[in-house]
Amino acid sequence: MKLRYAAIGLAALAGLSSAALSQQTWQATNWLAPAHILNEFVYQKWAEDVAKATNGALRLQVHSSGSLVPAPSTMQGIRDGVAQVGIVYPGYTPSEQPLNNVVNDLVFTSDDDFAAAFAFTELGLTHPKLQAEWRRNGGIFGGGYATPVYNFICMKPIRSVADVRGLKIRTAGGAQSNWVRALGGVPVSVPIGDVYSGLERGSIDCTLSDPTNLDKGNKFWEVAKAVTRLPMGVVLGANWIYNRDAWKALTTPQRRALLDTMAVASARAQVAYHVGVNAAIDGSRQRGLAILAPADDLTAKLAEFNRDFISQLPKTSMEARRVQDPTDLIQAFRELETKWKKLLEGVDRTNPDAVAAVLREHLYGKVDAATYGLN
Repeated sequence: MKLRYAAIGLAALAGLSSAALSQQTWQATNWLAPAHILNEFVYQKWAEDVAKATNGALRLQVHSSGSLVPAPSTMQGIRDGVAQVGIVYPGYTPSEQPLNNVVNDLVFTSDDDFAAAFAFTELGLTHPKLQAEWRRNGGIFGGGYATPVYNFICMKPIRSVADVRGLKIRTAGGAQSNWVRALGGVPVSVPIGDVYSGLERGSIDCTLSDPTNLDKGNKFWEVAKAVTRLPMGVVLGANWIYNRDAWKALTTPQRRALLDTMAVASARAQVAYHVGVNAAIDGSRQRGLAILAPADDLTAKLAEFNRDFISQLPKTSMEARRVQDPTDLIQAFRELETKWKKLLEGVDRTNPDAVAAVLREHLYGKVDAATYGLN
C-alpha cells in the first residue's frame, strides 16, 4: 500500500512545477457520500468555486465515499501525494495528532457549533503548535468544521437528572461516557448504524447525537419518542488539509483564491447544518416527538461537569495523550470560541453570504497568501 501511495503520489505531483503556467487538476479525497453536507458544500460546490476563481487554472477532481483513500488513511494519502487535498478527522489518528485530539476532547463543553468551527479554524491557521503538528504529518491546514451540537434522542422523556438514572445511553466514549456516568446512566458503545435497531428493540434507551440524524440517514425520528435540547458538545475535524508540496507549488493568487473560496464553503457548510437541525426538530415535533428543554438541575449538573472537565483536561491529556502541558492551547481555543460568539451576534445564521462575510473579514482575509504554509 505504501509503495502504491508513493507511485501515485509522484505521478500526481509531476506537473506541479509548472503550476503557474498551465492548468492543473488536483485529486481531492472525501470519505463522505456526495450528498453529505461536508462533501456537497465543502467539496462539490467548492470545486466549482475554485475553478471559477482561478479562471480554470486549478480544477479539483473530487473522489467521494473513500473511493480514493479510506477515511483512516486520508492523512497518509495526502502526505504521500495520492490526493492534494482532503477532509481529515483527527480522531482516526490519535497518536499522530494528539494536540488536535485534545481540542476535540475540549469541545464536549461547546454549545455553539458556528463558534466552535471558526475557533478551530482560526486556531489551526494561527497557532504554532497545531501548525507544527499538521506539518509533521505532511499537511497544511486550510479550515475546520463542527458538527451540530449534540442532544439526547430517547425513547422516553428526559428533563431532569433523575430521568437519566439507569438508562442505557449510546455514546462515542470519552467525555460523553463520563458525563452519562455522572448522571447515573449507563454508557453503551454501539456503532451509529446499529442505534436505530437498538432504540427499536430496547437494548438502548437513548443516544447522544446531533439532531440531523433524526431525519437524515439514520432517521431516528421513526423510532425515538423525545429529544432533549441539552447542549452536549460538538465534534471537530479539518475540512481541508493540503499536501505541502502541492500547496507550495501554487502561485500566490491561486493560494489567495483557495483561502477566499474556503471562507465561503465553510460558511455554507455550517449554515446547512444549522438549517438541517431546525428542519429536523420541526419535523420531529410534527411527527409527535416531544421536544424538551432540560430542567434547571440537569443544566446545572452539566455546567458543574464541564467546569471540572476543563480544569482536569490538561492533566488527563498529558497522561493519556502524552503531550506537554496543553493549557495554553485549551485557553486559546476557549478565548477564540468566545470571540466568535460575539462576532456572530446579530448575524443571520441561515444566510451563508452573511456568515462568509464575517469569516472573510475577521479570519481568512487576514491570512497572507504569499507566506502561509510555506515555512
